[in-house]
Amino acid sequence: MKSRYSFKEVLEKAERVGWRVEDIIGGDKRLDFKRPFLPESLARVDSMDFLTSREKLLLNQIRGYGYLYTFGLVEEFILPFVLDHVRPHLDENDHRTRAFLRFAGEEAKHIQLFKEFATEFKQGFATPCDTIGPPQDIARAILSHRPLGVALVILHIEWMTQRHYLDSVRDDQVLDPQFKSLLRHHWMEEAQHAKLDTTDGSGSSALRVPLQAPA
Repeated sequence: MKSRYSFKEVLEKAERVGWRVEDIIGGDKRLDFKRPFLPESLARVDSMDFLTSREKLLLNQIRGYGYLYTFGLVEEFILPFVLDHVRPHLDENDHRTRAFLRFAGEEAKHIQLFKEFATEFKQGFATPCDTIGPPQDIARAILSHRPLGVALVILHIEWMTQRHYLDSVRDDQVLDPQFKSLLRHHWMEEAQHAKLDTTDGSGSSALRVPLQAPA
């Protein structure tokens, strides 16, 4: 994998696009439960002819909830993974260290954002929606696998967020603007994470993970 980016460039871009949780959720920034959360290409509810229009809207919102919950879930293992793999190289490249520490901070911020989203969703949605978990147990299971496999899964998830937002969400004017805003701000930072995970001085994976899991 040949990188087109440098740590310095990725860090500078990340600093420009950064945002605060309190600026995008809470206060007057509320979910609109009269509108769908996900585009049809991701929700896949229109073909369910046995559902009424109201039921399709509710299912769309349930799937939107599950979609953001899943991102929060995976970031529970991404955060410790990044911290564990940046630590051995703290003295090698200042821009690399700062970029990965910012990466970790943004993942912690995303976890907080999606928790606050989940709280608001539960308050506004009529029916409780169960989810898999607890997240810490799932993170522990994922991190028990070989680091290279975990790193590739993380990169795939980052790429997936880019394609979903750009191909399906960005130009959809029907979606709830608040839910769309959460996806947009998540995409802005995940785009930098994907660049960072394919950046180093030699053009190989920046995370430098070993092929074997530690004993």
